[in-house]
Amino acid sequence: MAGLNVAPLSRLARQYGIQTSYYDVHRRRCQADPAGLLALVRAMGAPVETLADVPDALKAHTQAQRGAPIEPVVVAWEGKSAHVELRLPDYQASGSFACQLRLETGETKRWAGALSQLRSVRHERMGGAGYVTRRIPLPAAMPWGYHRLRIDAGGRRAETLVIGAPTRAYVGGSGHAAWGLFVPLYALHREPSWGAGDYGDLRALNEWVRELGGDVVATLPLLASRWQKPFDPSPYSPSSRLFWNEFYVDVLKVPELQGCPAARTYLNSSGVRNQLAALRKGARVDYPRQMAVKRKLLEEMTESLFARGSSRQAELRRFVAAHPDIEDYARFRATSDRRRAPWPEWPERLRDGTIGDGDYDESVMRYHLYAQWLAQTQLQELAAQAREGGEGLYLDLPLGVHPHGYDVWRHREAFVLNTSGGAPPDAVFTKGQQWGFPPLHPERERAHGYPYVIRYLRHHLQQAGILRIDHVMALHRLYCVPAGLEARQGAYLQYRAEELYAILSLESHRHRSWLVGENLGTVPTYVNAAMRRHRIHRMYVMQYELTPGSRRVLRTVARDEVASLNTHDMPPFAAYWDGRDIRDRVASGLLTKAAARRESRVRRAMRAALIRHLSRAGIACGPKADHRALLHASLAFLGRSRARLVLVNLEDLWMEMKPQNLPGTGHERLNWTNKLRYRLEELRVLRQVVAPLRDMDRLRRRIHVRNRTADARESPRPPLRAYPAKRPLPGKAEIGAFAQGARRRTMND
Repeated sequence: MAGLNVAPLSRLARQYGIQTSYYDVHRRRCQADPAGLLALVRAMGAPVETLADVPDALKAHTQAQRGAPIEPVVVAWEGKSAHVELRLPDYQASGSFACQLRLETGETKRWAGALSQLRSVRHERMGGAGYVTRRIPLPAAMPWGYHRLRIDAGGRRAETLVIGAPTRAYVGGSGHAAWGLFVPLYALHREPSWGAGDYGDLRALNEWVRELGGDVVATLPLLASRWQKPFDPSPYSPSSRLFWNEFYVDVLKVPELQGCPAARTYLNSSGVRNQLAALRKGARVDYPRQMAVKRKLLEEMTESLFARGSSRQAELRRFVAAHPDIEDYARFRATSDRRRAPWPEWPERLRDGTIGDGDYDESVMRYHLYAQWLAQTQLQELAAQAREGGEGLYLDLPLGVHPHGYDVWRHREAFVLNTSGGAPPDAVFTKGQQWGFPPLHPERERAHGYPYVIRYLRHHLQQAGILRIDHVMALHRLYCVPAGLEARQGAYLQYRAEELYAILSLESHRHRSWLVGENLGTVPTYVNAAMRRHRIHRMYVMQYELTPGSRRVLRTVARDEVASLNTHDMPPFAAYWDGRDIRDRVASGLLTKAAARRESRVRRAMRAALIRHLSRAGIACGPKADHRALLHASLAFLGRSRARLVLVNLEDLWMEMKPQNLPGTGHERLNWTNKLRYRLEELRVLRQVVAPLRDMDRLRRRIHVRNRTADARESPRPPLRAYPAKRPLPGKAEIGAFAQGARRRTMND
């Protein structure tokens, strides 16, 4: 497109909320590629094929914007005055107006007045016509909820969604310094497990953490998978954010098992016993093979349940009646099972969302209803257990969904199709990234009042005491790459962040769950400012925070942060300091040998700087400390911080070297399949695991007392939840012993 006038294209892109330039990781200004802009506005719905179509599309879109007298969504923050801006052409801007506000409770409020009495905030001319914008004040003390406002003015009628929301998200009791364990559920296993974790294993882990004094068990997304080939095990590419994964159902705890002879016969057959023995023995999770065994067993129990009337069958029917979308989901899954092809390859009627009774097998549809019921029930029971005296489950909300999954099929108007979320080129991924899922459509989802967003948030918050929001920057903007183009040709798509924060704040309070935003990587300053303003907890990841060339190698951990040494996308602690990740990236072609040598030098400098910093902080860790001693010293640093929550990666405690995921690689690396090296029964008595966790508990109790003292000075109100003193609080000497004991434990292990 060199030499062509792209100014109209840039104006059209900005009207669709697309940034035409951005600053990269090196703070250099980058102009969006014209070919990428054209493809992206087309994906957003603009009727353009070439640059020649842009002027007409620009004119049509401008006129459509003028035709909307009010925005489709308005936020009324608690304690602040709110208003609606009404835009009318000059010839309609006189006379009267009438408003009808229907609250979520069903109550209706009405008021009216003269347009001339309203404050005028703007007058503009567009296309030769004049438009005036006036503010209509909303009633004071707007209750929390989703309300509908109708305005009649100038001979026109318009409606908008008014979100009444608390300014700050729910934060729970004050003063508590919590800690917990992180582990991917698929990696967890016990003696009775089938080769991968399930909800029963997660319950057992939660019970053990509570015995140690911990508060939280954190894991990766537990959402529905796509089982068609090629199977993608990534928990960040689910079929749906509205349904749970039946792969994690604890089948041995299902009541129907004992009353179903066919299921028991199948389970006790030599063939199945041999398969389960092989699944348990393997070092990696074999998802398809394990799911095939589990599904056959669940199918037998499904038929047994539906063969005769029972209280359990009545309970299932009540569940389906209360969740009508589950039937739609089950029909989609049953149709997928019959066709064995992604939905874009289905016949037009099915592809467009109309599935009839003859399009799937009834027994298969019943199986999916039953499996979803079991998954929801078991997770709900587990979530209730985790909330009893603790913080609850720490669940993870992924950024996107698989383009061939249920959500995109049923809610495709909520997505920008033929586009992938991703990231521009940076120092690590020099060609940029394409993550493979379609981004949320900012304007179409907004025009409908964010129904899909609200549904997937509620789906998670009903079970989560804490919810981690993956890539929280996407509340503000997301880098998008049109299909068929390179990642460098993408552009940033902007979202109405304050409206999304309002929904998050409202739903977090309604479910009494607090929120964590994954704000790692290149984060614009306004993102962290917005998170602080709305009380979305930030993340403090030591690996990201290390700056060896700075006077402050590590900044102080803030009280509104969740602190950890690393994340699931990073190498384990020992592998990081051993440089395994650098060698992995060289082997994967993501790093040159020369760059690897430079990075290795930086890594050695970081290690030395970290040891000096820990020593200045009063945590003994000599310059010749081995990986285990450095691990314990680093955990001590986090444990004595004022972080709201410290998460310990369970695999770090035994110096694991294998990462769960190597970003930028695909199936060749078998990501998301590593089992834990030890069974849960072994972990409970493994000194190298138990001892540092007990030390962490003692440190966090001391910080809890400090936080309560500080809170008492600031406010006479007591914390909402007392922290029982199970063990004596540590003194200064014990804090140092946390790190100093590492070498002794290494010798004893």
